[in-house]
Amino acid sequence: MAQLNCTVENCAYNKEKYCCKGDIMVGGKHAEKETDTCCESFLEQKADRFTSALEHPSKVISIDCEAVKCVYNSNYKCVAEHVDIKGCGAADCRETSCATFKEK
Repeated sequence: MAQLNCTVENCAYNKEKYCCKGDIMVGGKHAEKETDTCCESFLEQKADRFTSALEHPSKVISIDCEAVKCVYNSNYKCVAEHVDIKGCGAADCRETSCATFKEK
């Protein structure tokens, strides 16, 4: 479990820079730099969309991770103490990234 800070403010799961989803998936199987990663759990916030998970943001979250070339990846789990997800103005998960990614 990692402390997660998310600046993707237009994600339906983001509440005050914390995630309400409970767990996330970071994609980037062949990532060699942070921009090759993404938050696959991103869900664009829309006025007509309601997600019950939105009520409970969490500072600490479980992170599954496909970025096997990252030093923090251990058996497809993120073992970093702190993770930053970014993607200002993202409309799609490919416009997000894991700013904590560090190549092995």
